[in-house]
Amino acid sequence: MRAADALAGATATYALPLLVLVTTGSTALTGLAFLLDWSPRLAAFAFAGSLVDRWGAGRVFQMSNLIRTVLVALTGAVLLALPSTGPTTTGVVLAFGAVSGLLTEVSFVSVETLGAEAGRRLGHAAHRVQAVQTGIDQGAMLVGPLLGGLLLLLGPTVLMATIAMLALTAAATTSADGGATGHAPVPSSLLTGWTTVRRTPALAWLVGGLAASNLATGVLQAAAPIMVIHHFHHSALAVSSVWSAAAVASLIAVWASRRTIDRFGVWAVGAVTASVSTTACVATALAPDFTAYIVMVTVVMASEGAITVILRTLRSRLIPVRAFGSTLAVTIILVVIPLPLAGALIAAVPAAEIPHLLLACAAVQGLALSACFAGLRRHRIAYEPLQQPVLTRNKEPSPADARR
Repeated sequence: MRAADALAGATATYALPLLVLVTTGSTALTGLAFLLDWSPRLAAFAFAGSLVDRWGAGRVFQMSNLIRTVLVALTGAVLLALPSTGPTTTGVVLAFGAVSGLLTEVSFVSVETLGAEAGRRLGHAAHRVQAVQTGIDQGAMLVGPLLGGLLLLLGPTVLMATIAMLALTAAATTSADGGATGHAPVPSSLLTGWTTVRRTPALAWLVGGLAASNLATGVLQAAAPIMVIHHFHHSALAVSSVWSAAAVASLIAVWASRRTIDRFGVWAVGAVTASVSTTACVATALAPDFTAYIVMVTVVMASEGAITVILRTLRSRLIPVRAFGSTLAVTIILVVIPLPLAGALIAAVPAAEIPHLLLACAAVQGLALSACFAGLRRHRIAYEPLQQPVLTRNKEPSPADARR
């Protein structure tokens, strides 16, 4: 169910701007399509968590994918009846992108909640669930753009039909009872989630550190075309090779993190991975040639894949069950906000100064992640599952034991 949902979302996200470009030839409208796809996603977090807390993650996930199936089918039918180009066709695609982005984030909050519940049942092995979820998401990001481009060659109707089938598969393989709250509904809102974050120091440290890390990663991603084309004088195709290599490395890192955490624990793996990510980000800014640049970007993105497993594992342990949806939504907003800020920084800084911007962001990342893992170390009792006591047969308690 998660694979079908993630692939449907990734395919739509990457194919719709391309569809607008193909039908209109306008780069401005293509940018508008990307904006209209992502803006409602942030708005979705204002109510997605509350829906999950009130109705249960399984039911909300199923309903969001059923609605997406109907929406995609109707859009495909309308596009089949309309001319291949024209303002009406463009308007339909833009409207679909906005609603599709909103539904994608509602289902994401739902499936993250389901994953956290599965992880809690595994106790010390919760990171295995999070590693699988992260691997699925990374795989969808790798396959989604390719699938969207291939389907678009066959026509918009084929693209929409495939997305509809993926969404329907996700809904059909979900139990509506999955992720039921198991308690009376509680008042749930972004304010509830924000209050929970402030009252959970380990969660606040985690979110702060990851927000700073996302700022550095966002600047790196936004600056990649400029660095590759203007700084290293390679073609636009080379930009795709950078991210293809990074996606493969990230999948490998996610797989390796599961085994490494089994042996060394969440905190130790997270601290080492954060150090590697910061060092690689500094090396990226100082890369003398394109080969060194692509290697360092690959290391950064691989580290980010492992850090994502750490984030999801700790988040599932730290957020209380009764307000999980609303608190999850707040943490996602706080971690995602630096991404548009990264775009604004790249737009404001001259191309020649981008390496210095990367160095500054890497320094902020290093300081924030150092403080983050120092804070997490002080609050380890909040997220480490308690060990079960070993009972010794035929041993009578001493008077001191009885008093304790």
